[in-house]
Amino acid sequence: MSPLRWTCKSTEELARALNEQGHGLSARTVGRLLNAAGYSLQGNRKTKEGADHPDRNAQFDHINTTVKRFQRRGQPVISVDTKKKELVGEFKNGGREWRPKGEPLEVNTHDFMDPELGKAIPYGVYDLSRNEGWVSVGIDHDTSQFAAQAIQRWWKKMGSKRYPDAKQLLITADGGGSNGSRSRLWKVALQQLALRIGIPIQVCHFPPGTSKWNKIEHRMFCHITQNWRGQPLISHDVIIALIAHTTTRAGLKIRAELDPGYYPTGTKVTDDELASLSLKRHNFHGDWNYTLLPK
Repeated sequence: MSPLRWTCKSTEELARALNEQGHGLSARTVGRLLNAAGYSLQGNRKTKEGADHPDRNAQFDHINTTVKRFQRRGQPVISVDTKKKELVGEFKNGGREWRPKGEPLEVNTHDFMDPELGKAIPYGVYDLSRNEGWVSVGIDHDTSQFAAQAIQRWWKKMGSKRYPDAKQLLITADGGGSNGSRSRLWKVALQQLALRIGIPIQVCHFPPGTSKWNKIEHRMFCHITQNWRGQPLISHDVIIALIAHTTTRAGLKIRAELDPGYYPTGTKVTDDELASLSLKRHNFHGDWNYTLLPK
């Protein structure tokens, strides 16, 4: 009947408390009793993603249908997102790698950003049809302009060569962040991109709280993380090399490049600027599904 359904006390501490109350139990006995009662040592599990949107499944169906339609027509479809920001320098990186026994790499005790080396912001573009990816490694801020610039670099270096007859580009993206559905600056940046590449850009956002279903997460980013596990990311060159050498049995290929540009935060988009865009909102959830026309 106690409201205490978990505890961070060790079995030794629990045994000591019970002995003080007149119950002669050892720490081992306490452990057996806990196991018998259905308790075990457990960590946290990341599962909560907020309340489900009522149109969540309908949007999944819409994205699936739209992607397949583009692929049947041979049009480019990309999944985009920003990978976790990384500190550059001799910092601990999760995971383990094979090294001579007793000779682990020594890294800094504290994770304070090196003012000279700074940070790395990997923004990824994943081609769903060709199993190829592009990563722009930024050094400043993860803004909508940075995201659009990464997509433009992919188009210039890879996309336009893979799809020389493209009539339209489809982007699937998360609902938040630099490419969020509510970001006005993201739409302005895409409008400018559509003008530069000369084709309409259609966007489908995943519903709130469903970012882990974005294809780039489990088809590209997870393999990058696996490839550089246990490796201190000591420089931007090392980061780019580790990303570019990421491959899979399914044939994943990735190109990476440093983006040394500066992208200031705090840029505001007025109602008039938003209204001036050649933005066509779709009938179903125009806040999640829309097209920027190159006009």
